[in-house]
Amino acid sequence: MSTVETDIPARLDRLPWARWHWLIVAGLGTVWILDGLEVNVVGVIGPRLTDKSGGLGLTDSQVGLAASIYVTGACLGALLFGYLTDRFGRKRLFLVTLALYLTATVATAFSMNPLWFYACRFLTGAGIGGEYAAVNSAIDELIPARVRGRVDIFINGSFWIGTVFAAALSLPILNSALLPADLGWRAMFALGAVLGLGVLFVRRAVPESPRWLFIHGRQDAAEDIVKSIEREVEKETGESLETPEGRITIHQRHTIGFETIVKTMFRDHPHRSLLGLALFVGQAFLYNAVYFTYALVLAKFFKVPDGRVGLYLIPIGLGNFVGALVLGRLFDSIGRRTMIAGTYIISGVLLIGTGVLFRHGSLSAGTLTACWCVVFFFASAGASSAYLTVSEIFPMETRAMAIAFFYAVGTGLGGIIGPTLFGRLVDTGKVSVVTNGYFLGAGLMIAAGLVEVFIGVEAAGRSLEDIAPPLSSRQEYAHAGGTG
Repeated sequence: MSTVETDIPARLDRLPWARWHWLIVAGLGTVWILDGLEVNVVGVIGPRLTDKSGGLGLTDSQVGLAASIYVTGACLGALLFGYLTDRFGRKRLFLVTLALYLTATVATAFSMNPLWFYACRFLTGAGIGGEYAAVNSAIDELIPARVRGRVDIFINGSFWIGTVFAAALSLPILNSALLPADLGWRAMFALGAVLGLGVLFVRRAVPESPRWLFIHGRQDAAEDIVKSIEREVEKETGESLETPEGRITIHQRHTIGFETIVKTMFRDHPHRSLLGLALFVGQAFLYNAVYFTYALVLAKFFKVPDGRVGLYLIPIGLGNFVGALVLGRLFDSIGRRTMIAGTYIISGVLLIGTGVLFRHGSLSAGTLTACWCVVFFFASAGASSAYLTVSEIFPMETRAMAIAFFYAVGTGLGGIIGPTLFGRLVDTGKVSVVTNGYFLGAGLMIAAGLVEVFIGVEAAGRSLEDIAPPLSSRQEYAHAGGTG
């Protein structure tokens, strides 16, 4: 392999926002809508799955176990596909992982027993987990630095459009007067596959990351892609693009050994690794434990019929999405450290307040839902920033694997333990016991926010190569404002 000098990162970062960037958002970002649909669908149909007339007859604990199995698949899928993404490219893997998701989702609709259902949820999770690594890597490598924060948080926040969609669909689909009890929940999984096919069609037009290409010895292909993007943007704007000043020297290589990846994350960047772990554990426990068992809480403590659960989940989903939409731009203007720490700590404090009110019987199903809307308004932006953070603070060659690792470990600790634990807490029928789980989630969020305060990395407006120079670079990235 040879040593090359390139200005591709600077050329991508200096591009004005154009229709081409919207293609990236549509082709890559819409998968989070599918993820939101997939994760939320089990929570929404949980009461139907526990009803023997629904065809499976699961217990509350088994519904929580199904959520944990989905997350387990997502964690393992993230690790496997994350490694393959760094080795074989972003585009190849985000097509493979979407295909796996589609196949497993269709199979879920035909579940006739708990074992089949669990297996399909595992494979669906594996596909989605792989998406997190491949898609987040590609997004951050294609979006200009000045808007990377808001775009990344908006895209990850679009997860909640899927949850709203699932909750809204549950109202007619779970209405036994319209569809038989054992058919409605199956239709929701089949619909997810139909939406996935639409995403696959759009995604085929998304190019490989030029940053990945030039590091892996495909400089000519990277140049062709960037020149094509520049021609399209110039045609749209009617103006010539300025010549960027930043250049980077790269010693090209075909592969990066796993040992190198591990050493980079834990020997060279131990503080950044601790930061990523803290952010992922906090948000994963909060969402996978608290939010995705909310349907069970509504049914157990407030006697909300399963056909009406969606009415309570819709406003919470909207609160999450609006939070990411409204607060996302502040991650670029105010900065990463202030916003990440603030959203984590504020949501944790609000969760404590909600738990206290719930324990004292001061809340109805409606007022508890209102409290969750406020909690998740802040938490959703914080949760999205976890993915943004680990994507930014590690070198290019390890980016997908870093996302996969922290997602897998953080979500494994918070997302696998959380739903199973909360399913059992709800099974007790004791408000005080469930509240203790809320306090645990709040403590983890506050702790993660404090970690960000002390060792967070300010990445707003900075090139990825400035924040974490590639392992393949022979010199630090030089940009218009100096050396980062």
